[in-house]
Amino acid sequence: MSGFFGWLNDQLLRMEWLSDLVAYLLAATGLDVATPIGSSIHFFVYDVIKIFILLSVLIFAISWVQSYFPPERTRRILGGYSGIGANIVGALLGTLTPFCSCSSIPLFIGFTAAGLPLGVTFSFLISSPLVDLASMILIASIFSWPIALTYIGVGLVLAVAGGTLIGKAGMENQVESFVYTVPVHDGEAALSRAERFRYARDQVTEIIHRVWPYILVGVGVGALIHNWIPETTITALLGQDKWWSVLVATVVGIPMYADIFGTLPIAEALVGKGVGLGTVLAFMMAVTALSLPSIIMLKRVIKMPLLILFLGIVTTGIIVIGYIFNSITHLF
Repeated sequence: MSGFFGWLNDQLLRMEWLSDLVAYLLAATGLDVATPIGSSIHFFVYDVIKIFILLSVLIFAISWVQSYFPPERTRRILGGYSGIGANIVGALLGTLTPFCSCSSIPLFIGFTAAGLPLGVTFSFLISSPLVDLASMILIASIFSWPIALTYIGVGLVLAVAGGTLIGKAGMENQVESFVYTVPVHDGEAALSRAERFRYARDQVTEIIHRVWPYILVGVGVGALIHNWIPETTITALLGQDKWWSVLVATVVGIPMYADIFGTLPIAEALVGKGVGLGTVLAFMMAVTALSLPSIIMLKRVIKMPLLILFLGIVTTGIIVIGYIFNSITHLF
C-alpha cells in the first residue's frame, strides 16, 4: 500500500512523467540534458509547467472551499471564540484566504473594524500568506509530505503565538483611527453552484496573472543555482554548518516580494546544493510573511510601535524555526 501511495505522489504531485516527457522532447531536438545548458532548460521547462498545473488545480479547489467563507461569515466565526481558541481559529481560517500578505491586509482592516480582538486579526494576518493549503501541497510535491506538514504546523504555531503575544501587549491604540470607522457589511448572499464555479475560475485567472512573473523568475534563479553555481560556493555562504545561515536567509528574504510559489524552485535548488532545510524554510517564510510591500501597506493602518512589535515577533519566530529545523533535518 505504501508503495502505491509513493507512486501516486511521484506521478501526481512530483509529476515524474512530466520530467521524463520534457527530457525526451529535449533529447529529440538534439539537446543533451546531462550538460549544464540542457539540464537548466529541463529544470526550467519542467518546473514551470508543473507549478502552473498544480497551482491552477489547487487554486480552483481551494477557492471553491473559500467561497463558503466570505469575510462576513469568517468574522462571525471568529467572533464566536475567545482567548487562545480564537487565535487558533483565526490562524486556521487564514489557510483558506488569499495567497499573499498584501491581499490579506484589507481583510485585516475589516476584522479590526468589526471589533475582533487585535491579537486574533494578527494571527489571521500571519497565517494567511504563510501556510495556505496550496503551499502545503506544492512543498510536498518538491520535498516530502513530512516536511510539508511540519512546515504548516510550525507556521500555524508562529501565527497563534504571534497573535497571542500581540493581543497581550494591549496596543489597540496603535491602530490608525480610520480603521475603526471603516463600514462593516453584515450581508452574506448564498452563492449558487454556477456562481461558485465562476468565482473559483476567476480566482485562478487573477492569481495566476498576479504570480506568473515571480514563478518564472523563481524557476530561472533555481535553474541557475542548480546547474551553474558550484556547491562549494553555496555551502560556504549558507551551509548547514554556518551559524549565520538562518540569519542571512531571513534578512535576504524580507526585502523580496514573491508568493511562496516563486520561492519554492529556489528552495529546491538550494537544498540540492547542501543548504540546510531550516535555512531554506526561513528564507521562504521571510519572503511570504515579511515582504517589503506588505510592510509598507501595513504601516498605513498601524502605528510604528505596533509594526515594530509585529516585525520583531515574526522575525524572531522565523529565525528560531530555522535553527530548529536545521538541528532536526536528519529526521526527514
